[in-house]
Amino acid sequence: MAKHMTGTHNKEGKAMNTPPIVSQQEWDAARQQLLVKEKDLTRSRDALAAERRRMPWVAVDNKYEFDGPQGRVSLLDLFEGRRQLIVYRAFFEPGVFGWPEHACRGCSLGADQVAHLAHLNARDTTLAYASRAPQADIARLKARMGWEMPWYTMIDSFDKDFGVDEWHGHNVFFRDGERVFRTYFINNRGDEAMGTTWSYLDITPLGRQEAWEDSPEGYPQTPPYKWWNWHDNYDAEASPDPKWIDITTDPQEAARKREAEEKA
Repeated sequence: MAKHMTGTHNKEGKAMNTPPIVSQQEWDAARQQLLVKEKDLTRSRDALAAERRRMPWVAVDNKYEFDGPQGRVSLLDLFEGRRQLIVYRAFFEPGVFGWPEHACRGCSLGADQVAHLAHLNARDTTLAYASRAPQADIARLKARMGWEMPWYTMIDSFDKDFGVDEWHGHNVFFRDGERVFRTYFINNRGDEAMGTTWSYLDITPLGRQEAWEDSPEGYPQTPPYKWWNWHDNYDAEASPDPKWIDITTDPQEAARKREAEEKA
């Protein structure tokens, strides 16, 4: 029989209306019931990403420029030779709360949760930040906070033209040779979910580029798991160590191997 806990309070001392305490069997049943809805949400998210990959593109004809650590660069340079580019507009500049010690608190929280960029780069995707602060201030902030993403200084109308002059947001671009196209834009609460390799890839025109995805014909796709690697190993090997592949494609065989190695 379900029971309610008593005497549980929050930090302010106010009583908390906590869920009932149940048996393991009842908990398993409740979890299975919720899992049905969670699977529906996952499938809906995948379907939305598939629709996103079919959004029309708009050509970017203006020759936008930025200041970077090595001097003046173009929007094309921000791709770093890759086909996809995600540009996050972070508010770090005079007039923003926290200046000059910090960037905006929300933008800083987002920067703190950015996954290792090697995984995005392995999928032909570059993530860059852009602000109005001078490069010297950006370099100081990155060093202080331990952030490693490329971070550029906007010097023209890029922020206004792409809807991020007054609020943060991610703009997504695709490069076809020398031509650049805007493919997607997300801001407001949509930015809260950003930070993982998957959340970034799901807003790009090519997606995760895995064989299970519903993508237009001809899009690059590889088997899932097989391209995954340690962040310091992508340049060394085209695929991860076979032991890792075993555990993702044949968990039982991987378990037998581990048991045998432990006994050896």
